[in-house]
Amino acid sequence: MKTYKVGYTTGVFDLFHIGHLNILKRAKEKCDFLIVGVSTDELTYELKGFFPAIPFSQRARIIESIKYVDQVVPETDVDKLAAWKQFHYDVLFKGSDAKRKDNYRIYEEELKEIGVDVCYFPYTEGISSTEITEKVGGHR
Repeated sequence: MKTYKVGYTTGVFDLFHIGHLNILKRAKEKCDFLIVGVSTDELTYELKGFFPAIPFSQRARIIESIKYVDQVVPETDVDKLAAWKQFHYDVLFKGSDAKRKDNYRIYEEELKEIGVDVCYFPYTEGISSTEITEKVGGHR
């Protein structure tokens, strides 16, 4: 049963894998309308120090083709409160690995003040874009 009207999640979604799909599926199970912010190439470089292997336009097209996703938007800033002001979501979905980051504790507090929940899904063990890149002999 769906709990929320509008959900929001973000990610780079570089080298799309089952962990990404798990989050999108679980998020859609909990909301009627799911908005997905795909990090731009520039934001990814700013955050991680490298450009994604797959360009933003292609990553966005991949995400918008997934049946669980209702709307794809470019993520140009990590500020989740600013995103709420633009999209008015009821819940922010993230993987449990984000929970240990200081900025998510701040987002939780800011969003709670305006009645928005933060929902964490279990991290899919043993899979990450970094691991995939290393397996195929790439480097970042």
